[in-house]
Amino acid sequence: MNAPEASLRARQDLYAAMAPHHLTPLWEVLHALVPPRPATPCVPAHWRYGEVRPFLMRSGEVITAEEAVRRVLILENPALRGQSAVTQSLYAGLQLILPGEVAPAHRHTQSALRFIVEGSGAYTAVDGERTTMRPGDFIITPSWTWHDHGGSDDGPVVWLDGLDIPTIRFFDAGFAENATARSQQVERAEGTSFARYGHNMAPVRHDAPFGATSPIFSYPYARSREALDHLERHAPVDPWDGVKLRYVNPLTGGWPMPTMATFMQRLPAGFAGKPWRQTDGAVYSVVEGHGRIAIDAGERQWSFELAPRDHVVVPSWHTARLSSDAGCVLFSYSDRPVHQALAIHREERLS
Repeated sequence: MNAPEASLRARQDLYAAMAPHHLTPLWEVLHALVPPRPATPCVPAHWRYGEVRPFLMRSGEVITAEEAVRRVLILENPALRGQSAVTQSLYAGLQLILPGEVAPAHRHTQSALRFIVEGSGAYTAVDGERTTMRPGDFIITPSWTWHDHGGSDDGPVVWLDGLDIPTIRFFDAGFAENATARSQQVERAEGTSFARYGHNMAPVRHDAPFGATSPIFSYPYARSREALDHLERHAPVDPWDGVKLRYVNPLTGGWPMPTMATFMQRLPAGFAGKPWRQTDGAVYSVVEGHGRIAIDAGERQWSFELAPRDHVVVPSWHTARLSSDAGCVLFSYSDRPVHQALAIHREERLS
């Protein structure tokens, strides 16, 4: 036996001897644990609403909202099937509620966002206050707050659910509790939270009602769209993002939720964006208009044509580029607050 063969045999003997003691050599896996660049198993994916909606409506025929607790079709990353995840840290799903239905009250440690995709007039109730759902509205369910949803008399309502379920699962910190009543008791008039915190003002003496989460749990689309329109007309357009704003917690100026960042952006007509990449994976919902997104992972490329109510996931460190001929509005969310809290966030704006 020559020297290389003897060395290999000695290593194999060592590995076999220490395996029953639950030991493994770092040098065999170091490059996978600490790679030269982020190496997510996730892949880009595009859910066309015209293809998804029929399945949502069929689900409304086979199970009630109360039976299902939440009638949702999960947007699963093709590379993470069976994990109920759109990225390794984020969950996404499309929820349907029909006229007269109630999705019963419960609460959980996971934070949730609702972005209204189709229909108006349904409600969500959070901690004793209801808000009416309208397309383009961004609504928060803070961690461990009671919440329920009720249907509209005007027809079906669909919204995007975004949660930090995989993140909470990683920390083994998931808890949930069902309420004894189908709907929680309404204790405050609609708009009370916005009146207190949504006008660049706050009560003189108060505590943050939802801890690290924004005290405003409903951000109307009409206000967001007005801001984007004004900036598109009167301010420089960013070469990478178009006109992009982030939602904020008015008490801190920080992110509205401790684990998820949310954004709204407008791509002006004729926009041809420059490419970028970032460590936070992001989910996009097309609010209005049409556009395109090109995604490059080096060895593979994707290009998706975007239409209203479509959804797209851009995984970590994938180079992406947005464009639109006629103009487009996009809502998006990502796990950026976690990256920034851990001081691991990176972003590159490429030319």
